Amino acid sequence: MTETRVSLEMSKGSAPLTPVLSANWDDPRAWKILNYERRGGYGALRTALSMAPDEVISLVKDAGLRGRGGAGFPAGLKWSFIPKDNPNPTYLVVNCDESEPGTCKDMPLLMASPHTLVEGAIIASYAVHAKMAFLYVRGEVLHIIRRLQQAVREAYSAGYLGANILGSGYDLDIIVHAGAGAYICGEETALLDSLEGRRGQPRLRPPFPAVAGLYASPTVVNNAETISSVPAIVAHGKDWFQSMGTEKSAGFTLYSLSGHVANPGQYEAPLGITLHQLLDISGGMRAGHQLKFFTPGGSSTPMFSAAEIDVPLDYESVAGAGSILGTKALQCFDETTSVVRTVLRWMEFYKHESCGKCTPCREGTWWMVQMLRKIEQGEGEPGDVDKLLDINHRIGGRSFCTLADGAVGCVNGAVKNFRDEFEAGCRGIPAWQLLPYERSTVFNDEDLADSGLDSRVGVKA
Repeated sequence: MTETRVSLEMSKGSAPLTPVLSANWDDPRAWKILNYERRGGYGALRTALSMAPDEVISLVKDAGLRGRGGAGFPAGLKWSFIPKDNPNPTYLVVNCDESEPGTCKDMPLLMASPHTLVEGAIIASYAVHAKMAFLYVRGEVLHIIRRLQQAVREAYSAGYLGANILGSGYDLDIIVHAGAGAYICGEETALLDSLEGRRGQPRLRPPFPAVAGLYASPTVVNNAETISSVPAIVAHGKDWFQSMGTEKSAGFTLYSLSGHVANPGQYEAPLGITLHQLLDISGGMRAGHQLKFFTPGGSSTPMFSAAEIDVPLDYESVAGAGSILGTKALQCFDETTSVVRTVLRWMEFYKHESCGKCTPCREGTWWMVQMLRKIEQGEGEPGDVDKLLDINHRIGGRSFCTLADGAVGCVNGAVKNFRDEFEAGCRGIPAWQLLPYERSTVFNDEDLADSGLDSRVGVKA
């Protein structure tokens, strides 16, 4: 996926796209500390260190920064939950375990500008009185791990990390930790277990991480984009941040645009932009095709049909339309795509990635895959769609974490908008007969021939 920055005006007088996190992505060697400093990097850290920690928390809280990892919980409010009288040390853990299908925002950000995250982590750690911070990264993205490690080394050499940072008397160490590649470790408590050397499985809450997180100590866990947004808020103030986005969903964010679109990539814009506007800017759907459905925040969020193309992409508007903004992963599919096949692939992912701790998730996702395979093959029976929804109902809200809820969401949204395709699979019509798979491929025959794939079914020839 390409890294896309656009500075064009959006159509009909709406606000321009806002390159803040992505402002330096096109700079040569943007990841080096000298180039980051040349653009004002680490200036926000100097400002933060001149403030009291509680003032930094109040600034972030008043700005209205919400978590960019999916839940949208106010970051400053989460920081304020750290108890002041706990005798244990406080930790900051940054969740860089991006793995939601369709999501590709944190990795390009960390690749292009790792110092944005490092500076944000130092400021956040200072605000919550943490002396140790961890950057938890997916083990598969070795290039990202190496780039973050280099950025941390440069920050130590420049005096931004270690003892007595910039003469302030504040000490902080940052450790870059590579995970082993489990989707469940994107859930904050499973991540903490993994960081402690245990099998990554979600914990029963309460207690919440703010009280008993890493090593049973007070811990703040935030997404990489959330922490990376902090330096800009400290540098420019809450009024500047609130001038973008909507009243309850303030600021800028990165949208991942993928699928049957002309120009996939990351587009940074104020919260509240619509998919219609993003497609206008990015070149629209692939030539000769129309949007059929899309996910507003990754595969775990209930899909929208083309009728929701003008829903503002902010937390409240998307929730009001029946879905979740999530990670803002806009996977766009055109009229050639089988919804049944798409949902089956997503469900196979959730079945595979279930940690197995909770019976409804472990068993329910397995049965969902079996039923969806039957429907895809045209071997479903009358009433199977209702049975599918019944199993779905018995999974959602009955597990420790939201993996099961995500699996439920993608199926519910699909059946709600495209029930006729599922019913066709219960009348002896295979999904590939209703919507031939070769029509939906994003590759042409020449590309497939070079890769050794069969364009008809997308498998090895």
